[in-house]
Amino acid sequence: MNRAFRKYHRQIAIVAALPLILTVISGVGYTIFDEWFEQEEISTFLLKLHTLEIIHLDKFFPILNGVALIALLVTGLSMTTLFNKRRSSENSSN
Repeated sequence: MNRAFRKYHRQIAIVAALPLILTVISGVGYTIFDEWFEQEEISTFLLKLHTLEIIHLDKFFPILNGVALIALLVTGLSMTTLFNKRRSSENSSN
């Protein structure tokens, strides 16, 4: 089971990496250009890029990013030892 989650986690990470990197870079860039440098034109462009309003995906892009992050969290947490059943002391001593 753990092996299957690794496979799914890797595939989701490959697909979701580019949109998530775009979201992070444009979000940080928007904050820098809007708050620090007060560049309205650049910050407006970065906000449109952040939501992909440029290519009319602004209604779907946040949902896709959210679903990808939830899937990465579920597969990532399932690979940790947090959800493994603990062996009782009787079974481990035998």
